[in-house]
Amino acid sequence: MPSFFKYATAALAAAAPFVSAQTHSDCNPMKKSCPPNKGTTESHITYDFTKQENVDKWKTTGGKVKTGDQGAEFTVGKKGDAPTIDTPFYFFFGELTVKMKAAPGTGIVSSIVMESDDLDEIDWEGLGSKNDKIETNYFGKGDTTTYDRETYPPVSDPQGTWHEYKIVWAEDHITWKIDDKDVRTVKKADAKGGSRFPQTPMRVRIGVWAGGDPSNGQGTIEWAGGSTDYSKAPFTMYVKEVQIKNDNPAKSYEWTDKSGDAKSIKKSGATSRDESSSSSSSSSDSSSSTDSSSSASSTMATTTKSSGSKSTGSGSSSAADSSSSGGSSSSDSASASGSGSPSSSGSGSSTSSSASPSSSYNAAANMAATYVAPLSLLAILTAFFQL
Repeated sequence: MPSFFKYATAALAAAAPFVSAQTHSDCNPMKKSCPPNKGTTESHITYDFTKQENVDKWKTTGGKVKTGDQGAEFTVGKKGDAPTIDTPFYFFFGELTVKMKAAPGTGIVSSIVMESDDLDEIDWEGLGSKNDKIETNYFGKGDTTTYDRETYPPVSDPQGTWHEYKIVWAEDHITWKIDDKDVRTVKKADAKGGSRFPQTPMRVRIGVWAGGDPSNGQGTIEWAGGSTDYSKAPFTMYVKEVQIKNDNPAKSYEWTDKSGDAKSIKKSGATSRDESSSSSSSSSDSSSSTDSSSSASSTMATTTKSSGSKSTGSGSSSAADSSSSGGSSSSDSASASGSGSPSSSGSGSSTSSSASPSSSYNAAANMAATYVAPLSLLAILTAFFQL
């Protein structure tokens, strides 16, 4: 019998990440034909989040986000709160910079996520229980067969001090920077030979959620730092400014096949890279604006790569940089966010995108109802047959 409990426990622990899977795709182009991704014809966009009008240019997918003296306020005030916003467009290689103060509070997760329709993903995660570090993570094609890619670079007082968190996303590497200092670099070749390297058009999602909510799986709660005590709310994340640099400005990005390879992406209405705007004074935040761009279409063949050192920085020396996951996910919403599964790999990884109760956000409760019961049964049966 001890062997039964050993295998059953291990199997259930492996299933735990699905309880909090947050990354969701309404249409996965690797599985079926999907409409082109809406792009932006601008190469550089700046959002001043001290102005509500700029926050309103994003799509609210959960809760409410208001502005104050410190910028956009993402607040968990009670159980179920998970304010979240998405860009109304995708970009294709480039840079994302977010000036943020992470939210305090045990179990509270402040998330900055880049995600694509085929479940490529690049993250920053601020954990309210850790005020001296922040998490970096990435996923390719929704592959959650392993949770060993996260690192925790040190950062001084992320909850009380403004820091700029940058992701440099190039064709051959990803670099995470804090206050313009490299803290981690992952090369494409190190992500399972490039097959699990994020390389398809992405949108940006910013939000805060309670990974420590008692209704979440135990693995998620442990990863988030413990159970959330709502009596100590509110817990607020502040975002003052967001900058997006797009290496491949275009009105849209079309998936020409189901490979999920960058070279298969066709740009329509491509423009030069010297266009930029500031949303502190203008509203040009997506490809819907009128422009003088060419109507020509071209398949991805970018030659200019985003800048960014390829050396791993302080606090990020981890096997995660050269490890990758195997086996593609079978679900359009497979990438586990805020997972923290207590598996033998010791990963405790997360890629949460704010657990909004909105149906479009694929909240933990919905995922639990869909996956946990059958997976638990499968885990027990699997363990039984290994006796």
